[in-house]
Amino acid sequence: MKNFYAAWLERNRVTNMLRDGHRAPPEKLLQTIWQHQRLKRSELKTYAGRVIRILHPGFLSLEGGPDFRGAVLQFAGDAPIIGDVEIDLHPGGWHAHGHDKNPNFKNVILHVVWDGIQNLRPKEGQAFLPEVLPLNQLLDAPVEELAVALENESGLPENLRGKCSAPLRELSAAQLAEILREAAKVRFQNKAEAMRHRAKTSGWEQTLWEQLFRALGYKHNVWPMQNLAETKSQWLRGTDSVFSLQARLLGVSGLLPAELTRSQKSSDTFLRRAWDHWWRDRDEFEHCTLPREIWKFHGLRPANHPQRRLAMAAHWLAAKNLFSKIENWCIAEEAKKSLNRSLQEVLQVEYDDYWSWHWTFKSARLAKPQPLLGEARVIDLAANVILPWLWIRAKEGGNSKLMCEIEKRYLAWPAAEDNSVLKLARQRLLGSQNNRLLKSAAEQQGLMQIVRDFCEQANATCKDCRFPDLLLARKHAEQGSALQGEG
Repeated sequence: MKNFYAAWLERNRVTNMLRDGHRAPPEKLLQTIWQHQRLKRSELKTYAGRVIRILHPGFLSLEGGPDFRGAVLQFAGDAPIIGDVEIDLHPGGWHAHGHDKNPNFKNVILHVVWDGIQNLRPKEGQAFLPEVLPLNQLLDAPVEELAVALENESGLPENLRGKCSAPLRELSAAQLAEILREAAKVRFQNKAEAMRHRAKTSGWEQTLWEQLFRALGYKHNVWPMQNLAETKSQWLRGTDSVFSLQARLLGVSGLLPAELTRSQKSSDTFLRRAWDHWWRDRDEFEHCTLPREIWKFHGLRPANHPQRRLAMAAHWLAAKNLFSKIENWCIAEEAKKSLNRSLQEVLQVEYDDYWSWHWTFKSARLAKPQPLLGEARVIDLAANVILPWLWIRAKEGGNSKLMCEIEKRYLAWPAAEDNSVLKLARQRLLGSQNNRLLKSAAEQQGLMQIVRDFCEQANATCKDCRFPDLLLARKHAEQGSALQGEG
């Protein structure tokens, strides 16, 4: 009997794609076609008539900006170049979507479109336009067939994965975990060594504050957070409460809104009180006040907004004992039994009259109070800041037993939240999107270290990458050790 479900689904897929006589496929399908290179690759020419070779289509961006990053293309007989690729249905999307004015698109070297070529010569004073490649006559199969064939294809095709993907697949789970842990130890010790150098000039406590602030900035706002930590001795003086610290921090950060919301009564009450403090201080601290423009908010979850992170940091600073609490946690026996929970108890802010009930100034009051520090952020702070800082202090003090204990905690720490670097690395190196492959924070850290040491030093085609050589050398070493054991 005919599969009614499958037939109906197929009929409606094609109907939706071609509805109203519009033959342009969905942009997401175009992205998948580009990623899998379902093109007549020997016939590719840009709208300007330049022959183009796609040496690598790049990696699908998960964080906005151009659709594909790090593509390797060759125009006519020129040398290969590396850049980004943007995909739109029509070339007019370049201006309509504001790509011509967005600095995030400055490295786009190819604008892939479906059809509808227009005269897009830049006007005088207008930003550079990338080469345009129309795909409507260049697919290697009808678009309706490609829609079916690529429907469930979300990962990297085999031929676009890293050269190390095949040898990594030959490893057992235990062997892969061991390589990741070895790389994680390198990352851990590099972080610790950087802290030691900083502590020579700034002291251990100031170094810890700088690293904590950096981590609270995530990758988007590392620099402004670090800048605030570096000027802490200037803006900290004269504050006598958590709220005065919050007002001061929001003021010097440039994140204190200049206007009331006019819609959230509790937020406006907070802002009026904060400005009562800040208007008296801002002239004195003008020299260390940051411009709001240096902060980035795109892609941030409301709970991770820098305003809320600074409000939490004000509690840490006001308590004046975070330094000693972390030291005591390091040597406490109960910390060994419940790693993450015990550290969360040290770092967690119990309650804040305003920020426990709000994500941002514009958000409505929450139905119930939310913690200012989640479990995922504690894991991140532990792996990237607190454990390396404690370890290098133990090393400087010659306490090898404590060093071993801290390293043991690091290797046992639970896995953190997923991120774009890990997602791409799992596909590119491990041929999988499954986050369960990485069972600990250390394994995640190890994979990121491999990306830094090797993937970031090579292009998308893995040119001159030495990681496969490392895997081969390691394999030979293990075989040699096995033979010696047998002898």
